[in-house]
Amino acid sequence: MTKPRLAITLGDPRGIGPEIVAAAIADPRVRARADLVVVGPSGTVVPASEEIGEWASGGSAEQGGRLAGLAIERAVKLALAGEVQGIVTAPIDKHALFAGGYDFPGHTEMLAELTGSHVAMMLASDRLRVVLVTTHIALANVPRELTRERIIECSEITRRGLQQLYGIAEPRIALCALNPHMGDGGRFGAEDDTLLAPAARAAQILGPFPADTVFVRAMRGEFDAVLAPYHDVGMTAIKVASFGKAVNVTLGLPFPRTSPDHGTALDIAGQNRADPSSMIEAILECARFSGLRAAERSE
Repeated sequence: MTKPRLAITLGDPRGIGPEIVAAAIADPRVRARADLVVVGPSGTVVPASEEIGEWASGGSAEQGGRLAGLAIERAVKLALAGEVQGIVTAPIDKHALFAGGYDFPGHTEMLAELTGSHVAMMLASDRLRVVLVTTHIALANVPRELTRERIIECSEITRRGLQQLYGIAEPRIALCALNPHMGDGGRFGAEDDTLLAPAARAAQILGPFPADTVFVRAMRGEFDAVLAPYHDVGMTAIKVASFGKAVNVTLGLPFPRTSPDHGTALDIAGQNRADPSSMIEAILECARFSGLRAAERSE
């Protein structure tokens, strides 16, 4: 079977992206599953892992964010043109991305804008899959952004993603509650009764269920994915369950996109201490997704 060709962005050059990409490229499992091109901001492709060190220099946050943003733009162009079958992105610094001229709170929102797609952010491992209904916003803004329409849209994107990428014909999707104990009959908030429950029925998903049990139930096999109403309740669950082994998957794009489950780790960059495990998993998953997409197109 032909190996998929994947674009790899190096993320913020001040972080651990360059070293985890170099380690992943050298991994025999990765070499066996995919042909990789490491995309630089000017559109050049860096073929050899030793050349990646050119990125790992100092510089300002503004420079790091600009380089990271340019590389993402180039990788998307390659994917939309069919020159690569998927994208794997190394971590970016969100403050630096903004300083570099890109007004996006993260990869997910930037990729949605560049492709004109409605997307959902999923963190997935062999133990748990979590999809974020709202992503990189302040907690105070969650009630405004957590709408019936967004819950239903996120449910639909998740259902299609589980069917297409994981082969689950009838996904069991659970909705995590917003308030402690699902509001406890309205004592701690009424949103779970007045907003989340009707939206779950309309979307034909299960729940809402309290946050302190729904992720445990999913890990025991009761649900195929959990929709989390806000960033930290979902991210905390998946990272406690599978940190270093989980993969960030953007659902709803016209091509597969994955990334590791961690950030730039600026404090240890350049010390060869970074663990490439999640980057390796991200590449292997993207290769698998690309193979499934190719098989669908050939049918």
